[in-house]
Amino acid sequence: MDITVHRFDELTDSLRDAWHQAMDASPEYANPFLAPEFAIGIGRYRAGARVAVLRENGEPVGFLPYEHNAFGVGRAIGLGLSDCQALVHRPGVTWDTRDLLRACGLSIFEFDHLVQEQKPFGAYVTGTFASPVLDVKPGDGDYAQWLRSAYPGLAKTVLKKERRLGRDKGDVRFIFDERDPAALRTLMQWKSAQYRRTGRMDRFSRPWIVDLVDYLSRVREEHFTGVLSVLYAGDLPVAAHFGPRSSTVLAAWFTAYDPELRYYSPGLMMHLRLAEAAARHGVTLVDMGRGDKEYKDWLKTRELRVGEGFASRPHPVATAHRLWRRPVRGLRNTVLAHPQLRGPADRLLKTVGGLRTSNGPDSGKAGPRTG
Repeated sequence: MDITVHRFDELTDSLRDAWHQAMDASPEYANPFLAPEFAIGIGRYRAGARVAVLRENGEPVGFLPYEHNAFGVGRAIGLGLSDCQALVHRPGVTWDTRDLLRACGLSIFEFDHLVQEQKPFGAYVTGTFASPVLDVKPGDGDYAQWLRSAYPGLAKTVLKKERRLGRDKGDVRFIFDERDPAALRTLMQWKSAQYRRTGRMDRFSRPWIVDLVDYLSRVREEHFTGVLSVLYAGDLPVAAHFGPRSSTVLAAWFTAYDPELRYYSPGLMMHLRLAEAAARHGVTLVDMGRGDKEYKDWLKTRELRVGEGFASRPHPVATAHRLWRRPVRGLRNTVLAHPQLRGPADRLLKTVGGLRTSNGPDSGKAGPRTG
């Protein structure tokens, strides 16, 4: 096995084609977060982004995108943003993890959404977690017929709220692939406010993430297309979602809605409309990502398993990084795994978020930078 490391501006068309072929060869790698286009997007804004190319007999057979710092600490590309991570490879290819890290100049490699198939990393997985997915197929009729067939328990309530929304605010319509940049800015503003309101880290307060989402929204390739979907009542945007899709998989990523319309359940409307429209556009799987949310339990048809952990080789930096990161992850996972802890933690975060919103330096601001 020959391993070379490249910046993403060095990724040739032939290497991208080989990467796409490896994705197509295994259903585990159909997720758009595993496409070179996502990694290239990260590489535009993160100086430490690299890809290791594995070759057998001179032919590229595997690709590991990652980020690294000056101390040799590596992490999966887009860690904290990506909901699917892997060394994308052709069937039958394997590797020695320590040799791989050595070739990349890494002492440790951190991941948190690793696909289960990655057996050479198996010894380094510290925990596996459910990642709910929704298998979809086109309906025989319109949205209402699809909803009654797919989710009979939800259909009556959701359709009633949609009719009420239509009466109060204007005819309800849904655009699966909205190209208006203003709608994307509205989504980011809603999401930014939601993060701050609930005490979470506001991703859209980071200019590079705003710029990344704006860039990805313009990518339109077979293995990665940025899709902005918007639910309108008349001309009023009610809810929106932005996420990438491949030819068969749509990744649920950023969803938000107008909080003044929360009593209509616009978030649930958005997810249901998105699933039905995605099926009509050729998607067969909606990946909702790791994490416990009530709407995921309502919508999922099954679960995948993803792993988190630290692949490492003997090195003082690797030991120090594990000692620093593992307790933080362990505490987070303990809270998330126990509803009796998760509820109080959510309430505490919302209280802190409310204080920040009303008294902090962000009070009165309209949302993230969108330049």
